[in-house]
Amino acid sequence: MNEKVRVINKIQKQVRGFVIPAVTLFAQSRNPYLVLISCLLSLRTKDKTTAEACGRLFKIAVNPQKMLKIPLKKLEKIIYPVGFYRTKAKTISSINRRLVKDFNGQVPPNLDDLLSFKGVGRKTANLVLGLGFGIPAICVDTHVHRISNRLGWVKTRNPEQTEIELEKIINKNYWIELNTVLVTFGQNICLPVSPYCRKCPVQESCFKIGVKRSR
Repeated sequence: MNEKVRVINKIQKQVRGFVIPAVTLFAQSRNPYLVLISCLLSLRTKDKTTAEACGRLFKIAVNPQKMLKIPLKKLEKIIYPVGFYRTKAKTISSINRRLVKDFNGQVPPNLDDLLSFKGVGRKTANLVLGLGFGIPAICVDTHVHRISNRLGWVKTRNPEQTEIELEKIINKNYWIELNTVLVTFGQNICLPVSPYCRKCPVQESCFKIGVKRSR
């Protein structure tokens, strides 16, 4: 077992007692569509708000065909107060139309196809592949990017660079779960500012790059 696997396992053990990210919660259904929509709603939105909005929305519709029957203004009200709810409502409607028209109402299990949808970036696409389809993919958001650099695993400027570098050094068996583990860790222990280093199970392996103050 290499050092990075040991670190991931230690962090994974600690975060088992924490609340998992909202997208991961809805991903337990193994429904790629729910992963896609919940991920879109989660962007720049707190987890609690995302979970509540998804709960309201998925009670009404869980596939693009039914979602398309929801008028735009009503969709906006359902997902409010997620960040940029008006823009997200339009994005979701646009994606639904294209899913029905071009993909027979099914989310495509292909990175290039997913990235062809307006509003879907690499983070969302990789999360759908991993959590929705079980296809190995590393989803890099702000937490994964920050923690990977803080640990000294990578030295990158943006999430896309981090994704490329992590693929080189992380065992493929850990690609899918890496996002959930590090996001949960980043929300509770390895905070952006003043992380709880005294509570960290891997502090002896961390270079603490960029950490100016800790607790």
